[in-house]
Amino acid sequence: MCGIAGQVAVGGPDHHLVRRMCDALAHRGPDGDGFHHGPRAAFGMRRLAVTDVARGGQPVRNERGDVTVVFDGEIYNYPELRTELLARGHQLHSGSGAELIPHLYEEHGPDLVHRLRGMFAFALWDDRTGQLLLARDRLGKKPLFYRERAGTLTFTSELKALRQDPELPQAVNLEALHHYLTYRYVPAPLSLLDGVHKLPPGHLLIWRDGTTQVRRYWRLDATPRPVADEENEAARLRELLLDATRRRLAGERPIGAFLSGGIDSAAVVAAMARVTGGRLRTFTIGFEDPRFDERVPARALAGMYGTSHHEFVATPSAAESVAGLTRHFDEPFADASAIPSLYLARMSGAHVTVVLSGDGGDECFAGYQRHLLMARLGAARAPGPLSRALTAAGNALVARGAPGTPLRQTGWTLRVLGQPPSRRYAGLMTCFDHEEKLALYTPEARAALTGVRSGALVDEAYATSRARTPLGRAVDADIATYLPGDLLVRTDITTMAHSVQARSPFLDHVLLEWAAGLPDDLRIRKGRTKHLLREAVAPWLPPETLALPKKGFGVPLAAWLRTSLRDLAYDALTDRTAASRGFFQPEGIARLLEEHMSGHDHATRIWTLLQFELWQRAATPVRV
Repeated sequence: MCGIAGQVAVGGPDHHLVRRMCDALAHRGPDGDGFHHGPRAAFGMRRLAVTDVARGGQPVRNERGDVTVVFDGEIYNYPELRTELLARGHQLHSGSGAELIPHLYEEHGPDLVHRLRGMFAFALWDDRTGQLLLARDRLGKKPLFYRERAGTLTFTSELKALRQDPELPQAVNLEALHHYLTYRYVPAPLSLLDGVHKLPPGHLLIWRDGTTQVRRYWRLDATPRPVADEENEAARLRELLLDATRRRLAGERPIGAFLSGGIDSAAVVAAMARVTGGRLRTFTIGFEDPRFDERVPARALAGMYGTSHHEFVATPSAAESVAGLTRHFDEPFADASAIPSLYLARMSGAHVTVVLSGDGGDECFAGYQRHLLMARLGAARAPGPLSRALTAAGNALVARGAPGTPLRQTGWTLRVLGQPPSRRYAGLMTCFDHEEKLALYTPEARAALTGVRSGALVDEAYATSRARTPLGRAVDADIATYLPGDLLVRTDITTMAHSVQARSPFLDHVLLEWAAGLPDDLRIRKGRTKHLLREAVAPWLPPETLALPKKGFGVPLAAWLRTSLRDLAYDALTDRTAASRGFFQPEGIARLLEEHMSGHDHATRIWTLLQFELWQRAATPVRV
């Protein structure tokens, strides 16, 4: 696990820039660094030593030294691959998964990615052909940014490292901003900086002599499969979860688990206990607000398995929370659950280097309220005039209702029912819709973005899914969009900010591919989400854990923006600096703020705008 950076160039790379980039990634790898300096390629890395601490340094090379690799992540089928390579005569000298990559490349070329089971982003330089290969894991657990210009390609794990380049333009990509306002994150392949891209999950990039090709190598197949026996499916799920968990316990550094009161993290802890048979470390973050606090059920599970349990009560101040997001996230990121995630990573990092989490359980088994809504509504559709009326009524109720209240839930239902089935999922994921954004933009921004439809990104994922029901397509679209764009970004940035490696058994691609073909009634049954998962792990968990409703992992944004963050929001969003940027009309921003203060709930929208403005103000590169 580490941070990686590098540059390839027709005219020769900037070795000094690569070193500065790696210095900016020190939080991802505090245990050391390594560099490759060649006439056409310069690579660097910062290492977080987890496996083979003594011998697992990078870069790694093949026997001849003409294939060089820097690697971020973990390979969980390392033992099988190592045995296979040794049998074919390759020489391996460490227990590091990174060392496998150049040898697998010699055997399989770029198709080596199909052999890997794990989380990864890596760069491989083939000195014989002058070819760079960049690769990112199937689901996008590890990040990879790149920039091309004039025969040069520069890549890195985080955008802050690219900012070490004094020639990096600071112009905002308007299309990326447009999408950010819809989804609260910037979807790949875009970044908010013009000219900088993210390599999408499940993709390869090949560069040679200044020419670049990007291609997809994996897409989840959600084709439904027949299920003859529910008990057999539950047994298979337990088997897959135990195998995925066992593989993620490898390493020489202390390992723990994030434990909330929910079923996903509880299932992972239970699986860890069965695999190890030893004493586990578990970490729970609590809140004074009972809407978010899950210490009591987490404590019950920890007691059941006799874990060394650590509880932390987070009392995040608004000012500290805003500063933390601005400091650690390289792009504006408006999912407020990142705030408690930062606290949890910092607190657990004082005890362990590796944590297992329940990330992915909701995506595998349909655990969100939006999944329940998609299942309930099915293919029902209101006629045209009624559709427009339902949408308008839903928008009004959503604005007036606080999060989690029946009023807001009713509003969401009406809003979604007023849309055709193919548009519902995108509507459920929307912060600002298209018309709301156009009304907010300045005339210049509006003219540039009128024809750009952010909903098309999710619509495409929904439409191209091989699932056959609205619920199946929504789950598939979640995995293709929200999971890599929001959830996995949050997990990677918050944990690596505190030099902690997060591993997610539910995101094992073998388990995920098996779960993708489940029928709807094994996901949601009689209004209960994650039916099969609950049945499979029922023997492992206390009954109260299985019965608990899903809680949010958030902060009281609406209240903050009316109290402790009120002045910051007004000052940042309505002053001359913000107005001079030319993106938004001050009158539209002021109207949102005033409506929020008078009782409407625009917290998510204001927070999204505030994160963008604060990112703008902090975007001046800091050279290290």
